[in-house]
Amino acid sequence: MSLDPATLAAILAMAGATAMTRLAGLVVLKFTTLTPRTRRMLDAIPPAVMVAVVTPTALATGPAESLACAVTALAALRLPMLAAATAGVASVALMRFAGF
Repeated sequence: MSLDPATLAAILAMAGATAMTRLAGLVVLKFTTLTPRTRRMLDAIPPAVMVAVVTPTALATGPAESLACAVTALAALRLPMLAAATAGVASVALMRFAGF
């Protein structure tokens, strides 16, 4: 298996852009104070991203995956992202085992 130089460059550029975005966010937050409303908006981003990631799966696959996406979305409203993702994976595994 070989890696095309253009592909490697794209991967490195995306990694760099991601790192710079995160660093810029940390720098900006260091010099500003967040209002409660802004904090609530920032706290809503992870569940929104999780729902945006799992929704295509819910609409394009079978009932086990669709139900697991609903479980993940509901869990993301109350639990940390890792716990929500774990709940979704566990629920789809259990439903597939049960024959859904």
